Amino acid sequence: MCFRMAIKLHCLSLLLLLACSSRAKRQHCPKSATDCNECIRSGPDCAWCTAPDSDIRCQTSKVLRRAGCPKDHIYNPRGEVQVARNDSSVEPVNADSLSLQPQELSVQLRPGVRQSFFITITRPSNQHIRDLTMDASPLPVGVNITFNNIANRSPTVVEVLVKATGCLREKDNANQMHNRTGPWSVQLTPRGYSQGVKLEISLECQCECTKTRQESSLDCSGHGALVCGRCECDEPYAGQRCHSNLDSSSQNEDACRPGPNEPVCSNRGRCVEGFCECAQRENPDEKYSGRYCECANFDCPYWNGRVCGGRGQCMCGQCLCDDGWTDDDCACSMDTAACMTSNGMLCNGKGTCQCGICKCEPPYAGPTCETCPFCQGPCLRYSACAECQAFGTGAAKDRCERECSSVTVTMVETRHDLVEQLCKMRSRDDMCSFYFSYSRTASGPQLTVARAKDCPN
Repeated sequence: MCFRMAIKLHCLSLLLLLACSSRAKRQHCPKSATDCNECIRSGPDCAWCTAPDSDIRCQTSKVLRRAGCPKDHIYNPRGEVQVARNDSSVEPVNADSLSLQPQELSVQLRPGVRQSFFITITRPSNQHIRDLTMDASPLPVGVNITFNNIANRSPTVVEVLVKATGCLREKDNANQMHNRTGPWSVQLTPRGYSQGVKLEISLECQCECTKTRQESSLDCSGHGALVCGRCECDEPYAGQRCHSNLDSSSQNEDACRPGPNEPVCSNRGRCVEGFCECAQRENPDEKYSGRYCECANFDCPYWNGRVCGGRGQCMCGQCLCDDGWTDDDCACSMDTAACMTSNGMLCNGKGTCQCGICKCEPPYAGPTCETCPFCQGPCLRYSACAECQAFGTGAAKDRCERECSSVTVTMVETRHDLVEQLCKMRSRDDMCSFYFSYSRTASGPQLTVARAKDCPN
């Protein structure tokens, strides 16, 4: 029993270690990103919401969707591979030539997201089969290419894996043909041959939406350009919707009240030309939002000293929890590993798993509801079914089929063939002792009974 408990504790420790490791590697996207380009450069899973009325811009696609950003307003490039030339394969004309397919490809890379494709290499039919080594011409800074031979035969199929570690900085730009996103030409060539495959590699470090400016946009009150869902205001206008004329002092405070006699801008900002301009807080990560500054990203429930327990986003007073967490303060883990018993059941079937902890039904107790100090012991509980099914005797012999139908019995020769949970019970019919072991499975109790009994002389 101690050995099994040690194994269970060891497994639980491993699960907790893996969970911590997973959280440590979780993508953190900068909420303070000022534009789409900054956002997508910050990590391979960061996406940008282009919806004009969105209060959250830079996050993972999943979080943006849960925050209400429409799917078609989420910009999250993943890169792609396109075949530019793929002439029909022909038999190589001599021993020094090869046939390669395709011949040209265009590879767009989102830093951190790997792209892959296959090259088929056909050698002369009379040439001895040997391993092919692929070489690549000089690569742009931060771009890596690896090769994986799928089959050493003719034709040979080679998998090509391409990945960029990050977007280039100004100081990396010396030998990058005066640009930081490409395209750059790279040649892949089987060693010892002149033929090769041409790659045009480009980095996706700029958002496509930055190329489209909607001048005098109505979403910007006609006083600025809408770029990737955000307003770039014309002078002298300012504000989230370019609604504030910095040269005018006129105000219409009634339009800044959520209701009659309500405070202007929820007492969290000032009214400028009928629009609320929310106050800035000392902590730049804490922000007011909403038409009347009624929302904040820091007034949600706290757990362990952190808003939303550090496991979610605070959206207008409510926690938007990360995957695997729930409850008002995101303090409740949805992981059930700690509630699992050795029989594969949650909380031994005698309780519910809440926030990773078993809530047991009385009189059951313990971390997994396997303790029951006032319950009938399993040996006594199963003895009647073990005896009636194995020997046709005992207190339940006349109702065995009705009361023991859920119990499965397997026979072995002697008690020495029983491996665990050994029970020794005495039959009232012949005063002989019989032996059995028990276990519980998802389908019900499983009993193993020894045919040989110990009988008094």
